[in-house]
Amino acid sequence: MGLGPRSAVMTGVTAVALVFTPLGAAAQTGVTADDTAAGWLARQLVDGDHVESAPATPDFDGTADVVLALDAAGVASDAATKAAAFLAEPDTVLEYVGDGAAESYAGPLAKLALVAESRGLDPKSFGEVDLVTALGALQAPSGRFVDASAQPDQSDGLSQALAVLALERAGGAPVKAVDFLVASVCQDGGFPAALDTPCVSDVDATAVAIQALVAVGRTDAATAAVTWLVGKQSAAGGFKTNLPDAADNAGSTGLAAQALRVGGKTAEADKAVAFLTGLQQGCTAAEAVRGAIFSSQGQATGAVSATSLAIPGIVGISYAKVSAVGASNALPIVDCTTPTTSSTTAAINPIVNPGGNNGVSPAPQGGKAPALAATGIYRPSVAWLGVVLLLSGTALVALTRRRASTR
Repeated sequence: MGLGPRSAVMTGVTAVALVFTPLGAAAQTGVTADDTAAGWLARQLVDGDHVESAPATPDFDGTADVVLALDAAGVASDAATKAAAFLAEPDTVLEYVGDGAAESYAGPLAKLALVAESRGLDPKSFGEVDLVTALGALQAPSGRFVDASAQPDQSDGLSQALAVLALERAGGAPVKAVDFLVASVCQDGGFPAALDTPCVSDVDATAVAIQALVAVGRTDAATAAVTWLVGKQSAAGGFKTNLPDAADNAGSTGLAAQALRVGGKTAEADKAVAFLTGLQQGCTAAEAVRGAIFSSQGQATGAVSATSLAIPGIVGISYAKVSAVGASNALPIVDCTTPTTSSTTAAINPIVNPGGNNGVSPAPQGGKAPALAATGIYRPSVAWLGVVLLLSGTALVALTRRRASTR
């Protein structure tokens, strides 16, 4: 496992993760839940460098999430390098973030800049595009980052927070952008996904906003948001979206775990990690999914996205600090060669974990597409709709994910 910056935040997390990770041969010694999840995630890359939202339909946003997750875990560095190279291909960059003239999208620009920064690459020259300048050009006088597009603006609270994170890592977030983020807080202390009225606090938006606020030193606003977030944690340790009948899911819980850890809420963060590792597939699961973190109990659909968002939460590292420095090329597996006790097997099998439910998490996505195209931390609620449509047999997800694709 390796990764310099992550070592400090792993205290208290490793102990929890080890409970859920059956250890095997010497090569696996010290392997934790985030490692095996990252190993599984790396093996899901199509052609070794990207994930897809549908056959032959690259998911740029989802691929960016994978890179950030692998770097957070500190393993599978070769896989992360190949995925980042895929994202840096000029045609991919233009389709994901826009051409910089008629079309330019705040969320994807911010996400891709974070990928470059995490990998130690120059965000000012990534795929022949200056992501930092392009993102800065989308800042309105109010401080809000807005899309430049013939389509409806899809920028929101999540993209604002991601932009602040990306620009802070690139040398410093504009004061007006930070002020706008702070001012967008709802009366209850949480942050909204949709930047309109009435203001409705959202777990995913609040979790990313907390990371951004801590990164820029706006601790007062971050503290109030952390208090709101703690109040949204379920007895099982998970978090959910605002959708009707939503249940705890791995994506929202992963984002929240990051925020709780950087916000100093150790006990609550540990509880969230226990929920996440309880959704990880172990030795009683089919070999093909061992190591994966399902979005909820028995819910295999969306496992790539769920695992991508869960890993940084298990590690307990902010997107402001994720880095490939010190990462290894190892592809850890759930080692089932050593007999495990029934209690250990139960612990790593989400089917018997009472904390699991159904629900899917948001994950940043990219490119300008109809609302349906965005998934991941960039557009959580839309991501859920995409999964529902996929399960119902519609082709809308594939179609909408493609257009200048987003998630």
